[in-house]
Amino acid sequence: MTDTTTLTSAVSPRLGSKVILVTGGASGIGLAICDFLSAEGAQVAVTDLDHAGAEAAAARIRSRGGRARGYALNVADQQQVEDVTESVIQDFGSLDGAVNNAGIGANWAPVAELTAETWRRVMSVNLDGVFYCISAQTRHMRSQGTGGAIVVMASALSSVGRAGAAPYVASKHAVVGLVRSSALDHAGDGIRVNAVAPGFIDTPLLRNRHDSASVANLEAMHPLGRLGKAEEITSMVALLLSDESSFITGAVMNIDGGYTIR
Repeated sequence: MTDTTTLTSAVSPRLGSKVILVTGGASGIGLAICDFLSAEGAQVAVTDLDHAGAEAAAARIRSRGGRARGYALNVADQQQVEDVTESVIQDFGSLDGAVNNAGIGANWAPVAELTAETWRRVMSVNLDGVFYCISAQTRHMRSQGTGGAIVVMASALSSVGRAGAAPYVASKHAVVGLVRSSALDHAGDGIRVNAVAPGFIDTPLLRNRHDSASVANLEAMHPLGRLGKAEEITSMVALLLSDESSFITGAVMNIDGGYTIR
C-alpha cells in the first residue's frame, strides 16, 4: 500500500474531509468519481481488482494535494471486502461514505444460450459484491454512531429490459431492490443508501468497444440525442454523499438522457 499525504488544498464545504471508499475506482466512471470526490474535499480510498490501477489513481490524487490510498479488492470475495473495509477505517480513522461502483457485463446472448457460469460470474460481482460491500459498510458506520451515506451504481437497465443482456439486467434490477431495502433497514442508524442509474456514458472503454455507427445508434436511443458525460454522474454521486441530500434515501437517480422513458 502507498502512504497517504495530508490534504493541503482548500476543503470544499460539500464533502468536508469525509472518508469515502470507492469500489472499481481505477478506471472509467469509478476513476472520474474518485477525482471528483477529492476535488470536493473528500479523503478517498480507491479500491479495485486492478491494484496497480488503484495505486495510480490514489497517487494522482495525492499529487494534486488530496489524501488518498489504493487497495486491491475483489468485491466478489466477502472476506476481502471485510478486510479492506477494516483497513480503510484503520488507515483513515473512519468511514463516512461509500460508492459501490464495481461491476461487470457479459457477452451478448439470448437466455436460451446463456451458461450458468456466465450468469453466476455476473451475479457474483454485480449483486453479491454489492451486498457484501453494503453489509460491511453499514455495520462499520453503525458502530461509529455518526451515520453515513452509500451510493450504489445501478444502470438505466435497472428498470427496463434489453435483449441479450439478461445477467446484467437482472443483476441491476436486483441491486435496486437491495438499495431500497438497505435504506429502510438503516434509516434509523442515520445511514442513507441511494442508487445512481446512468444511461450509456461516453468513456474511452465505450468508444473502444463500439464503432462510429454503433455509437450513433446508442446516441439515438437517448431522447436527448447524445451519450452521457462522466461529470454528469460524478456530480450526482457527490451530491448524494453530501449533507445537501440529507432527506434523500432509497432513491434511484436516473441520469440517462431519457433512455428509460422513451
